[in-house]
Amino acid sequence: MPRTDLFLKIELEHDEDESPERRGQEICRQIAKLYGVRTAELSSCVTKAE
Repeated sequence: MPRTDLFLKIELEHDEDESPERRGQEICRQIAKLYGVRTAELSSCVTKAE
Protein backbone atom coordinates (compact mmCIF):
# COMPACT_ATOMS: atom_id res chain seq x y z
CA MET A 1 0.00 0.00 0.00
CA PRO A 2 1.47 3.40 -0.93
CA ARG A 3 2.16 6.06 1.70
CA THR A 4 1.76 9.76 1.08
CA ASP A 5 2.90 12.70 3.21
CA LEU A 6 0.35 15.52 3.39
CA PHE A 7 1.44 18.95 4.60
CA LEU A 8 -1.39 21.09 5.96
CA LYS A 9 -1.36 24.75 6.86
CA ILE A 10 -3.92 25.72 9.49
CA GLU A 11 -4.48 29.32 10.51
CA LEU A 12 -6.33 29.81 13.78
CA GLU A 13 -7.26 32.56 16.18
CA HIS A 14 -6.66 32.06 19.88
CA ASP A 15 -6.73 33.95 23.16
CA GLU A 16 -3.54 35.60 24.41
CA ASP A 17 -3.26 33.13 27.28
CA GLU A 18 -3.86 30.06 25.10
CA SER A 19 -0.89 28.13 23.74
CA PRO A 20 -0.99 27.67 19.94
CA GLU A 21 1.43 24.74 20.27
CA ARG A 22 -0.97 22.97 22.60
CA ARG A 23 -3.86 23.57 20.20
CA GLY A 24 -1.71 22.22 17.35
CA GLN A 25 -0.92 19.08 19.30
CA GLU A 26 -4.62 18.57 19.98
CA ILE A 27 -5.42 18.98 16.28
CA CYS A 28 -2.79 16.32 15.46
CA ARG A 29 -4.25 13.99 18.08
CA GLN A 30 -7.77 14.41 16.67
CA ILE A 31 -6.60 13.84 13.09
CA ALA A 32 -4.84 10.63 14.12
CA LYS A 33 -7.91 9.46 16.03
CA LEU A 34 -10.53 10.36 13.40
CA TYR A 35 -8.69 9.25 10.28
CA GLY A 36 -6.48 6.48 11.61
CA VAL A 37 -3.34 8.08 10.22
CA ARG A 38 0.03 6.53 11.01
CA THR A 39 1.52 9.73 12.47
CA ALA A 40 0.58 13.39 12.84
CA GLU A 41 2.97 16.00 14.17
CA LEU A 42 3.28 19.73 14.65
CA SER A 43 6.51 20.72 12.89
CA SER A 44 6.44 24.48 13.43
CA CYS A 45 4.34 27.30 14.82
CA VAL A 46 4.55 30.93 13.65
CA THR A 47 2.61 33.69 15.41
CA LYS A 48 1.89 36.79 13.32
CA ALA A 49 1.29 40.27 14.67
CA GLU A 50 -2.10 41.74 13.80
